[in-house]
Amino acid sequence: MKKMKTKILVTGTAGFIGYHLATKLLEKGHTVIGLDNINDYYDIGLKFNRLKETGIQKADIAYNTLIQSTKYPSYSFIQLDLQDKTAIDKLFSEQQFDIVVNLAAQAGVRYSLSHPEAYIQSNIVGFFNILEACRSYPVKHLIYASSSSVYGSNTKMPFSTEDMVDHPISLYAASKKSNELMAHTYSHLFHIPTTGLRFFTVYGPWGRPDMALFIFTKAILEGKEIDVFNNGMMQRDFTYIDDIVEGIMRVMEHPPIVNADPPTPLKKGDDWKSERHHFDTPYKIYNIGNNNPVQLLDFIACIEDELKIKAKKRMLPLQAGDVPDTYADVSDLMKDLGYKPETSVRTGIKKFLEWYLGYYK
Repeated sequence: MKKMKTKILVTGTAGFIGYHLATKLLEKGHTVIGLDNINDYYDIGLKFNRLKETGIQKADIAYNTLIQSTKYPSYSFIQLDLQDKTAIDKLFSEQQFDIVVNLAAQAGVRYSLSHPEAYIQSNIVGFFNILEACRSYPVKHLIYASSSSVYGSNTKMPFSTEDMVDHPISLYAASKKSNELMAHTYSHLFHIPTTGLRFFTVYGPWGRPDMALFIFTKAILEGKEIDVFNNGMMQRDFTYIDDIVEGIMRVMEHPPIVNADPPTPLKKGDDWKSERHHFDTPYKIYNIGNNNPVQLLDFIACIEDELKIKAKKRMLPLQAGDVPDTYADVSDLMKDLGYKPETSVRTGIKKFLEWYLGYYK
């Protein structure tokens, strides 16, 4: 990506990861258009404040209207729903994007149990509209957010992108697996370079209020009990936001390419997952995780240490849709891009708490 010559669409820029990515791209001098529907899944005040940090004022926002940032000359924002196919097509037609990073989605495993329709509309219909727009108005690279949840009930650790992921245990996970299948189809048929990123438990400043670190911090400071699922016997590959953003930016610069060499014919016993089966499809999947799972009780202990307050814990069984452990194999990321997330949980929690205490002072 050459400075100021790449026009990038980032969807979900009022959200956690989208806000951080847009900010970093702008600091690097890229031209960015941010998009978000600003739904009320969680506190929209937090979403508007993220936008404000990038020079987008709440009073100026109107649906399907492109507005200019007061902070970054190369940044514009549009409030738009990915389900609005006509408006999405118009945006792509007018802007002619080089790269699209689709981070907009209905998030949350537990919310998918009570609001399944939101996941079909946002994560499947919305993503279909992005794919169709990339087909009609070709882009150099489409990057999209998948999730570690696609590994479902897999027990082999660490999770590898070579593992089968045909047994999701939540509709959220199923919608993300669907995105990967849809992207592969469009890459194969229309040669759209697509890369899916399976994120592992992202956390950090400006994070989502529905995630564990946010929930635990708020409850501990208010002297309330925290719910500890699976009696604390679960592990998560917690990944700091800056590491996620660095991974996305490296991936952006390396779209998957079509292998010009014909595939070697399969022999009996060959692995059907071999790269040779995708020689004509510019498609790739990466895990982005810390490659270092942390026990939930140890994670809570780090928060207690930093706040110097003991948490009141309510031990509960594993919840429907949850998995006991996540652990990312990032060998492909290291081999292809020379990158591996390295921020420790203690460092990441400290940075989050500094932001949280300042934001909610």
